Amino acid sequence: MSPHILILGGTTEARELAAALAARPGVRVTTSLAGRVTRPGAVAGEVRIGGFGGAEGLADWLRQEHVDALVDATHPFARAITAHAARAAAATGVPSVVLRRPGWRPGPGDRWHPVDSLDEAARLLPSLGRRVFLTTGRMELAAFAHLTELHFVVRSVELPEPPMPPHTEVLLARGPFTAADESRLLHDHCIDVLVTKDSGGTATSAKLTAARELALPVVVVRRPALPDGVTAVPDVAGVERWLELDRA
Repeated sequence: MSPHILILGGTTEARELAAALAARPGVRVTTSLAGRVTRPGAVAGEVRIGGFGGAEGLADWLRQEHVDALVDATHPFARAITAHAARAAAATGVPSVVLRRPGWRPGPGDRWHPVDSLDEAARLLPSLGRRVFLTTGRMELAAFAHLTELHFVVRSVELPEPPMPPHTEVLLARGPFTAADESRLLHDHCIDVLVTKDSGGTATSAKLTAARELALPVVVVRRPALPDGVTAVPDVAGVERWLELDRA
């Protein structure tokens, strides 16, 4: 019987993994997307849109669809779905793994200010600058809504949801962006501080390079810890090794 692998997706690595698994003869791969983006990129294999209804709903789906392995390839900050996946896998006995790209590390010349939450980032901002390039996601602007004295530039694929700071300029754009692109944006908008999450990877790291070159402070929100007992691998090849699929 063909193995059925469920990928909890939404990241570049999830799409790469789906393509690699779908190309294997006899492997059924389903990618689940939350549906928060109206026009997601193309994904190989079967695609499921929408939530499961918590850990219990996900466990029911794993049983009903006879899933043989679960790969959590969601965003490193998707705390809730990662917790649900761990609970569902434990409840059903389905083997599971988390695909997490390595986090960023500061280098020479970086002016990073690591924090543990968006609220902590908001408290720190007024001491660092007045014009903020905010890249923490379009659905998480509420933590900064009370900062009425600061000007925010927010870049998003789709329009962000309120509440948000009163002085917010929205740039609709889809990456990846080069360091030259980011340097131009920071210069044109007179940005003096950058706020970002430690998403890791190269797709969104150019802004860090630009900030370093311009000697700008960067507030970096640390990743949440993974649930206890969860196995994590850093790349698609690591998942393929974990799955132990024949390469024939």
